[in-house]
Amino acid sequence: MRKAIFLATLLLQGAAHAAPARPPITDQFLFDQLELGEEIEGRVDGDLNSDGDPDTAFIVASPDERHVYVVLSYRSEVDFGHQPGGDFKLAPDALGPAELSISKGVLTIKNLTGGTTALSATYRYRADKVEPKLRLIGLDATVYSRTYAHDGNEMSWNLLTGDVETKTLKLTGEGEDPTYEDAFVTRFKRPSKPVYMADTPDPEEQLVAFTKAK
Repeated sequence: MRKAIFLATLLLQGAAHAAPARPPITDQFLFDQLELGEEIEGRVDGDLNSDGDPDTAFIVASPDERHVYVVLSYRSEVDFGHQPGGDFKLAPDALGPAELSISKGVLTIKNLTGGTTALSATYRYRADKVEPKLRLIGLDATVYSRTYAHDGNEMSWNLLTGDVETKTLKLTGEGEDPTYEDAFVTRFKRPSKPVYMADTPDPEEQLVAFTKAK
């Protein structure tokens, strides 16, 4: 996606007089910004900044790259429109489309990447109360074998409270009934300054860092 052109076009759409709640940006508008080989992997609409108008999160995918974008609505006494709310890159080796959802003002992105060894990552974002952009409030990551060839590791980080939980997923069972069981569960605090969407850490790197830190 031609990011600079997309953002400029988006901001130009914002010059308008105040009006009732407006619909989300259209699929056609998004399609018009795509370059050759790109597609919209998924999108979700919902109110993230509590202004009563729908905001939009979507993923642009190509053979070599996947990128999350968020568009926030805005409204004042004189005009309304849309503005960028954040963006970041997802790992390109997707095992299916990412799942996007918005509930109670929180954007959740569930993403599965890798091969026989897979990384399952869940990102949670909420609109910042001061800045017009999304802030990371939760990050979960699990590395495991889809063929049950080895143990796995898991972490959950609540950036609002600083609470971190890590665990080892021990491979148990034999033959046709392998499974994972939680082991070596560790809980500790890791406070964080606000982390905005553009600075979202790599979930696997964060998992490794927390596992070493426990």
